[in-house]
Amino acid sequence: MITLEEVIEVPRSVEECFHYVADFRTTVEWDATAVEAIKETPGPVSVDTRFALKCKSGPTKLALKYTITELVPFHSISLRGEGRFFTVDDIITFDDLGNGQTRICYIAKFRFRYGMNALAEQAARGFKAMGRASLRGLKKALTDDNPAPSASPATVRRDKKLPTALLDFTRFGYQRGRRRWSPMSTSLAGKHIVLTGANSGLGLATARALLEAGAKLTAVIRDPNKIDAMQAELTKETGRAADSVELCDVSLLSDVDALCDRLLAKGESIDVLINNAGALFNDYAETREGIERSAALLLLAPWRMTEQLLPLLENHNSAARVINVVSGGMYTQKLRCAQLVMTEQGYNGSVAYARAKRALTVLTEQWAEDWQARNVVVNSMHPGWADTPGVQSALPGFRRITQSVLRSSDEGADTIVWLARAKEADQVTGKLFLDREPRTTHLRSSTIEKEEERARLPDWLEETYASLDLITNA
Repeated sequence: MITLEEVIEVPRSVEECFHYVADFRTTVEWDATAVEAIKETPGPVSVDTRFALKCKSGPTKLALKYTITELVPFHSISLRGEGRFFTVDDIITFDDLGNGQTRICYIAKFRFRYGMNALAEQAARGFKAMGRASLRGLKKALTDDNPAPSASPATVRRDKKLPTALLDFTRFGYQRGRRRWSPMSTSLAGKHIVLTGANSGLGLATARALLEAGAKLTAVIRDPNKIDAMQAELTKETGRAADSVELCDVSLLSDVDALCDRLLAKGESIDVLINNAGALFNDYAETREGIERSAALLLLAPWRMTEQLLPLLENHNSAARVINVVSGGMYTQKLRCAQLVMTEQGYNGSVAYARAKRALTVLTEQWAEDWQARNVVVNSMHPGWADTPGVQSALPGFRRITQSVLRSSDEGADTIVWLARAKEADQVTGKLFLDREPRTTHLRSSTIEKEEERARLPDWLEETYASLDLITNA
């Protein structure tokens, strides 16, 4: 048997330390040997929750199954790990030192199979070095003092070539990007987040992760018949439901105005606003207010909502955040205000979608510049190619071709969650992110908009909104 024992002290509350470590999926952020960690049992972390880990061992990877055997909130966590060649019992204890300081003691006892004890004893020094490295990693993760986000030189090079840039949209790009990520241990307890399109796809994955991080969540959805299913799914996975649900057909600007009026009347400040709601419409149709659906849902709605909710976002002690979910499809289009509302003749749903997302990306940059003095950080992100219900229904041909390389909804949503949660994510504004890195907004010079089109966009939005036949009794 080999016993490892390490102690660290970190500048975090005992509650935050306990919650971070108890979810053993975080192992990949602080244990240098862990390359994958998956929670195999549904529901919130509790006794009998199982995790599947893959750990590096020289040129190979070892599979380990961990089970939580005891969980005493804010005091101790016990786990049993089972591998092919050994078992390990981990005991992690937490002591509140006061003044936001916590001492963490980690004890691991390895027992080896197949008569490997003698060999293991020879490797004891390496095991102990591994334990010290892991605890150093945990201390770094819980210190939560990561540098401001920046694009790596390799990413900058990849964005200069269309094939490598597109490859980064796939799950392989996600896997490449995560190798250089900093840990994300920031708690969202006490933070109020408003999320549109929360009941499926990227939105549901985002809602789940935000609740797990402790956020107070206002979920905005369109269909009242989907409330119960959404809340049941969130409760099943996290032990919590959304704190508030607001019904709003975001394609109707009168509905958006009514929602904003309700939120403004409540007067509760908003720490993060996530404009996620969206859809790709293959067939032309207008909303009841008389405008093509893509322009309404994907551009006018987030513009109107964000502008209206600015009083609840601005001038916080810490920067509020606006996150606009765009799409890699916008790389195909150039901003031309006169073409943002497509007509039925020659209508193409993918083009309409991409033009609206391009405009929202430009608007992100303008808001970021205008609102810095108001302590509001505004960034956009695109999820890469994710296998969401929207892709499955609107782009079946694309999905059939690319299914083997599509990301999961959780992988697509990761950067949304990071922009909302990570402490360092408010150190930059006006950027487009993919996989937690700022990326170029243009992959081809032909899509670079003229300055006069950029300057025209805010007026175009105001004029278009004023021309709508708003539904006064929505």
